[in-house]
Amino acid sequence: MNLRAKTEEVVSDPVLRGRAGAALLAAARGLALCFLSLGVSLALFIVSVLSIAFIVLGVGLFTTPAVTHLVRMHANQRRVLARDWAGYTVPPPYRPLPPAHGAGGVVKQCIRLLGDPATWRDLVWLLTDAVGGFVSALFPAAFVAYGIEGFVIMAGVWKAVQHEYWYAFIPVEGFGTAVLCACLGTALIAFALYANPYFIQGHFLIVKGMISPSRGAQLEQRVERLYETRHDAVDSSAAELRRIERDLHDGAQARLVSMGMSLGTIEALIEKDPAQAKKLLAQARENSAEALTELRDLVRGIHPPVLAERGLGDAAKALALRMQVPVETDIELPGRFAEPVESAAYFAVSEILTNAAKHARADKVWLDIHYSEAAGGMLRIAVTDDGRGGAEMKKGSGMAGIERRLGQFDGVLAVTSPSGGPTMVTMEIPCEMVARR
Repeated sequence: MNLRAKTEEVVSDPVLRGRAGAALLAAARGLALCFLSLGVSLALFIVSVLSIAFIVLGVGLFTTPAVTHLVRMHANQRRVLARDWAGYTVPPPYRPLPPAHGAGGVVKQCIRLLGDPATWRDLVWLLTDAVGGFVSALFPAAFVAYGIEGFVIMAGVWKAVQHEYWYAFIPVEGFGTAVLCACLGTALIAFALYANPYFIQGHFLIVKGMISPSRGAQLEQRVERLYETRHDAVDSSAAELRRIERDLHDGAQARLVSMGMSLGTIEALIEKDPAQAKKLLAQARENSAEALTELRDLVRGIHPPVLAERGLGDAAKALALRMQVPVETDIELPGRFAEPVESAAYFAVSEILTNAAKHARADKVWLDIHYSEAAGGMLRIAVTDDGRGGAEMKKGSGMAGIERRLGQFDGVLAVTSPSGGPTMVTMEIPCEMVARR
């Protein structure tokens, strides 16, 4: 096999092409991160220090909230990049701030910001990012560029070198040393093919380590969330009990009272007017059948029988079959979960499917339910429709109710619904299996 054919075989290797694309993408991302680290982070660090120093003059009381807001926007942008470029989840640790109404409100915000440990962690991260973050982001582009320089030297630049010139540890003195430069450049590019993505990972490891919520902040957020969800659970339970009481009073109870009155009348007419008694008896039988149907519907609304008997997967499939719009399901569950988790997931899916059919004007819906056993177990549900979009997480809406229901299990709800569609609702519930199929 000649050299040209061998070269073409190497270039057409899909694995090598994939590594080359990942290395170049890491280099481009590294350059963008260099600008954010050295340009934005360093500037924000200097402005933040000056603003805090000017608090003694009174000016900093009004400038610090604005500057800190810019710092948090910058940190949140890096959190988004950490998720999109490296797969790291870095939740924001910030405490809620009071409204800034007038000069007094701004001063209260400043005091609250200075008392938030996350403010100082962001400040330390800005300086670290301007140094360590810049260096880690610079390596991917530097290895590629420096490796290409070795080939450029061998291609003829060595002839134009009129003074002492070093390529790394190689003095460029002639064609022989230029070939050595190309060999070193090959080694650097080969190293970049494998290492560049890891430099980007390392950059975001610094981000994750410095601006993730501390253990104390995580516990504080969890206690606050549990406090909110406990009240939501109590309110939801009270509302559910009132609904059951209302349904029983207006439905089955009224029919049973009517049936009792009919039976009393039948008892009085059974000897005097048997024909009329027979009509009333038939009516009482109809009332009993309707009351039984309403009771069954009520019980099914509390806990569907198919959910108790077959589990979440089959219950979700049965729910999809009853929908007015076609629902394509992709459900893979290896077992059963705790009854409260299955119930919360089932009614959340029911609410979202109903919204898709009722409000989104969708022609088709896709329901995906999967379970991952990694990191303690996570139940993931996604409902996508091709409707008109525009769904919002407004307080008091069905989506907000689902979020409160999932919040009792530390679950999260995310809604993506641009105007014109499509709408995608994703839910994640941390849970463990209680029984495997």
